[in-house]
Parts: sequence; C-alpha cells; structure tokens
Amino acid sequence: MIEFSVNVAEVKEYIKGLVEAPGKYFSMIRYNVRESVGRYLSELMEAELTFYIGRERYERSGGGEVNYRNGGYNRRFTLKGIGAVVVNVPRDRSSKFKTSVLPRSRQYEDQIREDMGLMFLTGVSTRTLSLISHRLLGRSLSHNEVSKANLALTEGVEKWRNRDLSKELVKYMFLDGVNFDMRIGGSVEKVAVLVAIGVTEGGQKLVLGLQSGDKESASCWREFIRDLKGRGLDGYKVKLGIMDGLAGLEKVFQEEFSGAKTQRCQVHVARNVLAKVTKKHKKEVADDLRSIFYASSKEKAVTFYDKFRNDWQKEFPSAVKSLENSIDSCLTFFSFPEEEWISLRTTNIIERLNKEFKRRTKPMEIVAGENSCYRLLAFISLKMELAWRATPVGKVNDNLPFFKQIAEKEFTQNC
Repeated sequence: MIEFSVNVAEVKEYIKGLVEAPGKYFSMIRYNVRESVGRYLSELMEAELTFYIGRERYERSGGGEVNYRNGGYNRRFTLKGIGAVVVNVPRDRSSKFKTSVLPRSRQYEDQIREDMGLMFLTGVSTRTLSLISHRLLGRSLSHNEVSKANLALTEGVEKWRNRDLSKELVKYMFLDGVNFDMRIGGSVEKVAVLVAIGVTEGGQKLVLGLQSGDKESASCWREFIRDLKGRGLDGYKVKLGIMDGLAGLEKVFQEEFSGAKTQRCQVHVARNVLAKVTKKHKKEVADDLRSIFYASSKEKAVTFYDKFRNDWQKEFPSAVKSLENSIDSCLTFFSFPEEEWISLRTTNIIERLNKEFKRRTKPMEIVAGENSCYRLLAFISLKMELAWRATPVGKVNDNLPFFKQIAEKEFTQNC
C-alpha cells in the first residue's frame, strides 16, 4: 500500500484554490480521466496483439511461422462523455494485425455520430454543430464531417419513406405540397415536396408519403398516389380526399380512388372569395361565408349559399363566381359523421405539418439537397405523429370558428 501525507497548509491552499477557481480542478480531473482511458485502450489492444501473435512480449517463439511486435503509432479517438483520448495502436512485423477495439477509419464512436444527427434534426445547423463540437464532444469537427455523419440517417429515412402501407386502413387523405429552396448541383432552385397524411379507421393520423415533385402538375400527383398504392395502400378503403384546389389534383384523386369523394379546403376558398371583396365589406361577406360552411346540415348550407348569391351578386359578381365554382366540393364533409366535420372542413392538419417543416428549415435558408430535406421532414413527421395520438379525428374538441378573424387579414389569390 502506498502511504502519503498532506499537511494542514497544503490542505488550506488546495481548498483556497478550489474556491477561487473550481473549474481548474474539474479540467484536471477530465484530463486525468482521458489519460487513464487512453492507457486502458492501449493496454487492451496490446493484449489483443499478444493473443494474435500467441506469446507475451519478449517470449521466444516455439517454432513455425514467426511474427513479431513492431512498435506502434499514436492515434486520437473521441469517446462520448470523455472527449479525445490518445491511444497507442500496436503493430506486428507482417502488418496483418488489425485491432477490433477501435473501428478503422473512424475518429469518434458511433454514439457521437448519432448525437450529431439528432442535434441536426432538432434544429442545429451543420455549421453551428461544427462551432460547438469541441465543447460538446471534446473534439472539433468540420461542418463536412457533420454532414457526412448525417448521411448515416439516409438509409433509415428511405426505409421509412418506402415502408409497407398494406396494414394501414386509411379512410381519409389530406394532400398538399410545400416549397423549399434547395441546392441542386451548383444552383439553388425552388423544389416542392408532395405530402400525404392519412386518417385510419380508428381516427389516427399518419404521414403516408413525402416525395419531391411539381405540386402544380397533375402527372406528378398521379405518380405520387400510385407510389402510395404500390406500397400497399388500399385504394378501395379511401373514402375522402381533402385538398386546397391545386391544379389537376382533384381530378387525379377521383380517377385513382374511384369510390372516394373530394373536399376542398374552406379556408382557401374563403381567401379566394374575400380577395375579390372590398375591405369595407370583408367582415360582412366573411360572416355570410361562415353561415354556409358552419351550417348544421347540407340543406341549410345550400339555403345560406342561395342567400349569399342573391345578396352579393350585384356588388361582387367575381366573388360569387369564385364561391360558385367551389361550393359543391366545399360541402362534401356533410356526407360523413358529424363528429368528424371539424377535421374534414379544411386542410388544417396538413397545413400544420407544413408549418413545422418551414419552421425547422428556416434557419438553414437553403436545404442541402433532396436527401437532406427528406431526413429533416421524416423526423418532423414522426414527431408530429406522436402529438397526433392525443387528438384522433372524430374525438377532438371543437375549435374556434376559423372565420372569426378572417376579415381582419390580407388575402391573396392562392389557388
């Protein structure tokens, strides 16, 4: 046993230093821990080489093919919670020994790569991660290293995007597209991602698919829907599609799901109608629209629509025409259970998801390619699905009427 003694003066000096600068001692502790871990890993690899060669250091060979130790080289490796440690990797003369203690061509353990991916997905940019990596991980990482670490997520994301849908009994679908500024090759382009949310027979919401494409193109929507069906989505069980009037989408949906109906988002229709009304009359027109869309039955809604047309045809014929073109699709929800009406009137469900997409990508300004975009959107989608479990369609509390403040906002022709 090693004996040592410390006098009172030394103890006082130590305590004084600890009070004045406690961080200094924690730094010393971390340094000692890293040194100890480095020695431990080095000794472990030395034992591994001993087993490989078949004899201890300086032990003579018993004959046969002879291999010897051939020194070693220093290598830095970063461990989660410890930081960068220096290890000595032993070598043999025949250069056949490969240690299994540390992964080859890796400068940090897999958990660090996973942590970097998680931080990136939750909102930390690659360049910010590079700046803070030394403090968080004990080792500085370039933004290129962080980007490469995130590539490991791509395989899992693709499996999720192309997963089997045959067990998902989907009765309703919300469809929309969202634009991103994306780096394609050497230029920045505006790229749309098509999004589909399904509602199961149990009322649960889930993201069915994400696919880049032109949201104004009927052929792109057709391919997107066919991809969902190719992954097992049962088209015969789909009864309704909720969308915002994108060009050609309603027609494609009805052709691909022949037994389903379409519901046009009432918010988008209201915006289009109010965009053709003077500011002075917006509130009054909005109130009349609300009477139509929030009627207690389809028959009453049609009655209110007839009154709307008679009241406003002279002053705002363009507004009346705009509503006339959409009225049938706006009232489809009346054909479904009343407890579900609040969820089926609008595309609020998918708009909320798209808002989360935009919020997460806003700090980036430019998304670094299609795969990078999918990684972010898949993470957000899964996070939203967890939140949706608490609010199944048909069992939600009534929301405040969405027309309450609609007349006080500016409107543009969106679709």
